[in-house]
Amino acid sequence: MSNTRNTQESQSSQKSQTSQHSRKSTDKPTDNTADGRPSPMEVLRQARGQLEELTGMTAESVSSFEQTEHGWALEVEVLELERVPDTMSLMASYQVELDGNGQLTGYRRVRRYERGRSDPRRGGH
Repeated sequence: MSNTRNTQESQSSQKSQTSQHSRKSTDKPTDNTADGRPSPMEVLRQARGQLEELTGMTAESVSSFEQTEHGWALEVEVLELERVPDTMSLMASYQVELDGNGQLTGYRRVRRYERGRSDPRRGGH
């Protein structure tokens, strides 16, 4: 009985160590600046992730990104409705605002378009 208990404890210990190791290897590295604020790359990751979580839609790319006096402003391209062929899928541009710590403070859709369509030409360009 003692050997069975020791074997079970050993297996339990191994599972615990394996679990702890896999959690450590999957943790994302923090990309913070020297003052503890998130780096621009971390802000981009947080913005995409938070927008996806709130809308349930896939953020495909970031088309503009700038630091503002209150934090960050981004424009994120999102797949709103997948269609076949892919060039007919509906995309949208969302304006996303984050505070200085990279937390989303607001978003709004500013444009909706088919993936295969380009912007109309503007005069003088």
